[in-house]
Amino acid sequence: MDLSLDERRAGPGSDGRPFWLSPASYWLPAHLPVSAWLTHGPFASWLMDVLRPRRIVELGTHYGYSCFVFAEAIKRLGLDASVDAVDSWEGDDHAGHYGPEVFDYVRSVVESDYPAIVRLVRGWFSQARPVFEDASVNLLHIDGRHGYDDASADYTDWNSTVRAGGVILFHDIAERDSGFGVWRLWEELAEPGRSFAFHHGHGLGVLAVGEIACEPLRELFSADEDTAARIRADYERLGGTVLRQAWLESLPEDAERAWAEVRRRAVHEDELEAAIAALRTSTSWRVTAPLRRVGKLRPPRP
Repeated sequence: MDLSLDERRAGPGSDGRPFWLSPASYWLPAHLPVSAWLTHGPFASWLMDVLRPRRIVELGTHYGYSCFVFAEAIKRLGLDASVDAVDSWEGDDHAGHYGPEVFDYVRSVVESDYPAIVRLVRGWFSQARPVFEDASVNLLHIDGRHGYDDASADYTDWNSTVRAGGVILFHDIAERDSGFGVWRLWEELAEPGRSFAFHHGHGLGVLAVGEIACEPLRELFSADEDTAARIRADYERLGGTVLRQAWLESLPEDAERAWAEVRRRAVHEDELEAAIAALRTSTSWRVTAPLRRVGKLRPPRP
């Protein structure tokens, strides 16, 4: 379902807009570092809009994309809230191991854009757990090591930090390759009326904690099969827009200007997708691949 510009600008509850969409659903992220979480940005912004959490904790930050989405929503919504990002910033078997440049990048964005909102907690999850009181968190995002035992331990150790009415997010619930086991944990925890699963972007599980006080979340968790399919389709489409934007920002400036002209002329979706396919198979696209990889760590252009 698409919305007119007026509907997108309207406040929550405007006539003609389904409960699972708000203006925040259409925001483009302020920062687009490389991330397997890119396509979940629109839903995360909607969730921040309807849940209005005071404290967000995420286990596993890597390049910082999800952390930045939460922090940007806090700024744009004017919330009195904070984000605690917990990570060793050393990598693991799934994300790969890396040097200090990743943490340095995340820290630079936080210091520049979110100094009063984000706190970086560098260390192992088990070491950081005593710092957080029980029932002190409204939104917990679990995205650390993705083996079943690791994900189960993270949930067991941290679920008590979430207060009633809060939400826990689990990334990679649709990933069943060797070594991934979050899907098994999700199947154990998900229950009708208290959970919702997205299948795109490696999968994102949304789990209610205690009494569900937020009406849009009650509707999300109780959505029938047809409504759930529409919700998933809308957020997969919106996530695709973010993915395309991230790809555009990775282009060298000359190629980006050329692509802007292509996009201006490509009025219809099929023309846009055809143009993307043509550009990706071109010689210039192959030659500039190293530059795009370097560009992933650049701050966004003003």
